[in-house]
Formats: sequence, structure tokens, C-alpha cells
Amino acid sequence: MILVTGGAGYVGSLLVPELLALGKQVRVVDTLWFENPLPQHPSLELIRGDVRYAQADWLDGVEAIIHLAGLSNDPTADFAPQLNAECNVMATQKLAELATKKAEREAKPIRFIFASSCSVYYTATPEAELNMHGKSEDTPVSPTANYSKTKRLAELDLLRIAEQTPEFCPIILRKGTLFGLSPRMRFDLVINVFTLNAWKNGKLTVYGSGEAWRPLLHIRDAVDAYIYMLSAPLEKVRSEIFNVLHKNYRILELAFWVTEVLEQNRGVSIQVKRDRSVQSGERSYYVLGNKIQRQLGFSPERGAAQAVLEIWDALQAGAFGDDPANDPRFYNIRWFKQELLQLTGVN
Repeated sequence: MILVTGGAGYVGSLLVPELLALGKQVRVVDTLWFENPLPQHPSLELIRGDVRYAQADWLDGVEAIIHLAGLSNDPTADFAPQLNAECNVMATQKLAELATKKAEREAKPIRFIFASSCSVYYTATPEAELNMHGKSEDTPVSPTANYSKTKRLAELDLLRIAEQTPEFCPIILRKGTLFGLSPRMRFDLVINVFTLNAWKNGKLTVYGSGEAWRPLLHIRDAVDAYIYMLSAPLEKVRSEIFNVLHKNYRILELAFWVTEVLEQNRGVSIQVKRDRSVQSGERSYYVLGNKIQRQLGFSPERGAAQAVLEIWDALQAGAFGDDPANDPRFYNIRWFKQELLQLTGVN
């Protein structure tokens, strides 16, 4: 059985059906803060639970854990830094310790595949990225932003626990910024929101210089990476960190790419507008993704074009309602502020 925490989220709601299609028994633990997009299936067990209060019996019969749960972007982390630390660091540590006890008791290895982020490579400005050799898994990192800092602290906890327990097998995936359609859709991710704004307003606004770099990853490539790690040779992946991305883009370049895809394939003309009023605080990171291909033979293949068209067509078909741009369900921080404070105990 595979335990997927956060399995009803943006990635999980695509990953879980893929695991089921492969014949896996799947147990999902999720708060269901964003409702439940998962299908009913005889091989799926759904537990409504909070990873901050992880239970040992969640791991009964489990051979691998895919740990997706946690606060998942900078705005929510900055809005609720204590909750961010509890969800992203302390909950990860507690779940890992439960997995360690299980692995020691049964004398069997257990995989713990952790959803980390390329945001641990944040630098203060695009100018700091003059070294175009990019950031690799060996690059020293010491992030200071609330979100990326907790991801790094969780990584360090997992690696520390693995040093003490040979049966505990963490695998850390530092994913690029995700994009693409999902049953639990998000429009607070750069390609997704660019496509939404193009559809709603006929224009895209790029704030600041537009020179900041972002590593991007199609959500289905992320799903494939998690599945791949379930069967990759343990000696090649245990306590390893892998960057997972398709390509790095500058934000301004990305905006023009989205408009070109829509013009060529849907016959619409989209304007790109620049707003330079935001002059500071741009976060930039150019990331290398060749380790995972070199060491495991895995390479994300999906680019942005098809995702842009799929999102556009879904918007045209009304898949997200009449006004998704103003629907807080599609924006983590808006939904969090509106609905979740009473559920999480944040004051």
C-alpha cells in the first residue's frame, strides 16, 4: 500500500488516480480543506486528517509514503508562519519518525518520497543569478523566506533520521514551479494564471523587471517522477536530492511564449503589459535538472504549450465556473483567508 499525504491537492488529485490505475492500494490522508476531487475506488482509502497530528495506524500495511501535504506557497507561509512551520517541518518530522519505528520494527525498508521545492535556491535579485551555470543539488543553500526555509529544514530532518536508521529511505524531489490542469485546479501558479488572465482580460501583466528566472515543471511530469521513485533502485535514490524540472524561463519570456502559443493555436491576440512599479523583492533561481536524468534515466518531457492550450480550452468550456479569476477556491491564500482560519486554529 502507498500512503499519500495531501492526496486531494493539486498534485495528489492527479497522482492518486494514476497509482490506482497501476493496481496500487492507496491510502490518502488529507484535511480536505479544498473539498474532495478524488474518485471513489475499491483500492482507495481516504482518511480526513491533519498531518500535524499523524497517527501510527496511518502506516499500517504501507510500503512507501509520498508526502505532499503542507502549506504550498509563499503567500500562505508568510500569512501564517507558525502554521507553515508546523505543517512543513514538524509534521514531516513526526511522520518520518513514525515511518522509522515501523521500518525498524518490521526490519523492512520504507520509502519516504518528499515534496520539496526548487525555491530553496531563491536569490534576492535576478542580478545575483549572473552565474548561469545554475543551481545543482550540490549547491549550498540557506533560504530565508518562510516557505523555502521550512522545505529545507524538513529536508535536513529527513537526511538526519536516515543517518540513524538504515531502513528509513528518504527521497527528496525539489520540483520546479508547477503548471497544468488538475482536478484541484490552482490559478496562483505562473503559467496557469497567465493563461487565465489572457482568457479573461486579453492581456498579461508582468510586474517588475521580468528578468527573474523560474524552473518550470508540468504537473504530469511531477506525477511521473513520484511514481518513478517508487520502484527506482534504493541504492541510487536513498537519501538523494533530485531537482525535477523541464526548463528555466525568464518571466517576461514566459509571458510572450504564452501569447504566441495562443495566437498560433487559438487565433487570439494577447497584449503583454509591463508594470515596473515593483522594483524589489524579485526572487530568481536558475536550476539544473540533469542529475535525475544522468543517475536514473528520468527526464521531464512536457513543455508549456500543451498545458496552456488545455487550460484555455477548459476555461472556454466553463470548467471552472463563470468567474474563476475571482473564485477564491483556485487561490491558496484567498481560500485560506476566507475559509480555513477556523479549521487550523490560526488567530
